[in-house]
Amino acid sequence: MGGAAALSLAALGIVYGDIGTSPLYAFKVALQASQGTSLTPPQAAIGLASLIIWSLVVVVSIKYAVLILKADNRGEGGVVAMLALLDARHAQSGSWRGYLLVVGLIGAALLYGDGAITPAISVLSAVEGLEVDAPGLARLVLPITITILVILFLVQSKGTGFIGRIFGPVMLAWFGSIALLGIAAIARHPAVLSALSPWPALDYIMREPISVSFATLGAVFLAVTGGEAMYADMGHFGRLPIRLAWFVICLPALILNYLGQAAEVALNPASANNPFFQMAPDWAHYPMVVFATAATVIASQAIISGVFSLTQQSIQMGFLPRLQILHTSGHEAGQIYVPFANWVLAAATLAAVLTFRSSDALAGAYGIAVSGLMVISTILAALVAIKWGFNIWLVAAANGAFLLVDLVFFSANAIKFIEGGWFPLLIAGVIAFLMLTWREGVKLVEVVRASQREDVATFVAALRRDELYRQPGVAAFLSASPVGIPLSLSHHLRHNRVLQDRVLLVSVIMTDEPYVPDNARTSVTMLDEGFERVILTYGFMEQVDIPAALALAKTCVPRAELGEISYYLGHETVISSAIVKGMAPWREKIFVAMHRNSTPTGASFCIPSRQVVEVGMEIVI
Repeated sequence: MGGAAALSLAALGIVYGDIGTSPLYAFKVALQASQGTSLTPPQAAIGLASLIIWSLVVVVSIKYAVLILKADNRGEGGVVAMLALLDARHAQSGSWRGYLLVVGLIGAALLYGDGAITPAISVLSAVEGLEVDAPGLARLVLPITITILVILFLVQSKGTGFIGRIFGPVMLAWFGSIALLGIAAIARHPAVLSALSPWPALDYIMREPISVSFATLGAVFLAVTGGEAMYADMGHFGRLPIRLAWFVICLPALILNYLGQAAEVALNPASANNPFFQMAPDWAHYPMVVFATAATVIASQAIISGVFSLTQQSIQMGFLPRLQILHTSGHEAGQIYVPFANWVLAAATLAAVLTFRSSDALAGAYGIAVSGLMVISTILAALVAIKWGFNIWLVAAANGAFLLVDLVFFSANAIKFIEGGWFPLLIAGVIAFLMLTWREGVKLVEVVRASQREDVATFVAALRRDELYRQPGVAAFLSASPVGIPLSLSHHLRHNRVLQDRVLLVSVIMTDEPYVPDNARTSVTMLDEGFERVILTYGFMEQVDIPAALALAKTCVPRAELGEISYYLGHETVISSAIVKGMAPWREKIFVAMHRNSTPTGASFCIPSRQVVEVGMEIVI
């Protein structure tokens, strides 16, 4: 149990940073959305608090913590893990699995839209606390926010191992502080405890016009954004620690704080412009601004790290081109830095701050991406449950009920499209389009490779028959396919007429499991004397390291000679042609540009550059 407690503490910073900082803006925005209500300020505050509390109970506690966490892929969670469970990666276009893949990739892309908005709204809402005591400092909010965000993205390349170790304790102190603020306010107005019942929430929804109810629900949803992180980060901490952290610390603290904000507004309606900071005593305003800023930086760091992890998974699953991935820690495999993803996310986040300029305005952009992702996650989880043999009617009843709730929230957020919802959807749309284009382009390239690839029997017979100079040494030819002869080998022999006396044909296979044990990593098949095929199997959460894997394989190469292997890689130049039937010409040009700018295979597979030999060839699609 001690280990679970330690992991729960660590999960507070990584998993619950986003939802833990939602009180900074969620209740405030919900109050603004409820303008025009027929209720008195105390009644409206209690109704909104009840709506938020029961949204946390239904969406986060029951749906995610109890049910969705069960849909793990050998301990790993997230949209990509569910797609792997459903074997959607190998789906044919036009099949139901093909459509499922499209839906899943849209869900993954929505995380990028969420990743751009979360740091912007979180840090902005914290820095805006300066305006409570000093309205004249309003002009400094934007420069301070931008400075904090720029520094945050700049330090990513240095690694976050040290900072990560203090995330949990800082967030534990944060949850304790917001709980104490809430308790103090509740003590001044205990009547708000009636919000613990669902009846004020139902009364609010049923009494108000549909336009007010929908606008309010869209704002209330901001309180549950971040709840999806408990599933996405399950592989880092495990199901039990994540549940412990939520039910023992996070949920009670959030409930107390939202009740406290309702009490503050009920007692002093003028505090509705920023009830979170108004709850604090005057002497604590500035310290709370600093504390809140630290908490939002942690929440932002968590979403940035999540984007890096998602990018790595998408690359391994073949949804994105190879990008440079740097490991910033020699001890923790999850500590990675993806420069391209970092700076694209930085540009999107800063653009959000400069475009919307306040947390209130950003609230219009926030929520639509997360609510869309929640809809997709519920659908995928239902399909996983059915695949695992659960009663289809039971799954339809349970997931159908949650899907209805998700659709209500998505519809409520969809009306904010013009206000800013277009921003994360634009980001998600671009990312999803690039993912689908890359996947389709890779399939076209493989079709061309397969048409040019020689079969093994013909090649071995020709090798024995032809006069060919065999020199001492070891050559490893990388191949995208575990069958046939790599094009790099065929091209090499055509031009050089020389070959090492020991040859390995090496293929890397990515499985739909997150991790593969070392004893199942390699498979070696003898094709001819000194001529072997080596298949290396990796999970989608693992870093491919071909030299390390070959050290595990029982090949004809002595361990002492592994450092002298010459790795032959195909350097493919992809050419778009209107003659060859494929994608639309403009889309093929986008794929060609992505292919041209992808990271070289050798670097992606941890092969030392001094051992790499590239063989040029053209692929026309």
